[in-house]
Amino acid sequence: MIQFFKRWFSGRSHENDLIDQDMKYLIVGLGNMHPDYDGTRHNIGFEVLDMMAKEAGVSFKNDTLGDVAMMKSKGRHIHLLKPSTYMNLSGKSVRYWMTKHKVKLENVLVVVDDKNIDFGTLRMRGKGADGGHNGLKNIQQVLGTSKYSRLRVGIGSDFSKGRQVDFVLGKWSNEELEKLGEILGRCSDAVLSFTSIGLSHTMNKFNK
Repeated sequence: MIQFFKRWFSGRSHENDLIDQDMKYLIVGLGNMHPDYDGTRHNIGFEVLDMMAKEAGVSFKNDTLGDVAMMKSKGRHIHLLKPSTYMNLSGKSVRYWMTKHKVKLENVLVVVDDKNIDFGTLRMRGKGADGGHNGLKNIQQVLGTSKYSRLRVGIGSDFSKGRQVDFVLGKWSNEELEKLGEILGRCSDAVLSFTSIGLSHTMNKFNK
């Protein structure tokens, strides 16, 4: 009888593992951890995840290679990750947490700033080039593929020649800050849409 229950519980555990893998998501917000980067355009990935965690009533904790939190939405287990490796080495953190939580590649979404699209515009894609973004470039190198989903958040290109770095690493202007809350809200909605209705439908809904 004892052996029967052991086998039964073992089977149930294995079954739940299979179900959980399909329902697990890893959402990665790219940024730099140092306080000097707080409130900069390059850290909008962090800001999106901060909003999501706040709305879900969960808190980040410092862990291996990043700050992490877990929230639930519509039965999904959504793991939030802010890599602490600095932007250019984000791939190591992404790979570690994918492996730890057994998250499938198609259930990974990276939230990142993009100077090549207008401020506040969202572009979700299931694959693509790194677009010159060092964080995406490193993730592609470490994972060995560019076929992972990413949500690009436009920060615009309102800078003069030779001032790109200062702009990207610069603080939000007062005018941008007035609109930032609404933009972060749309990003949060897009992420949750990705976890609930999938990439294709979310792209149709938010890529406007």
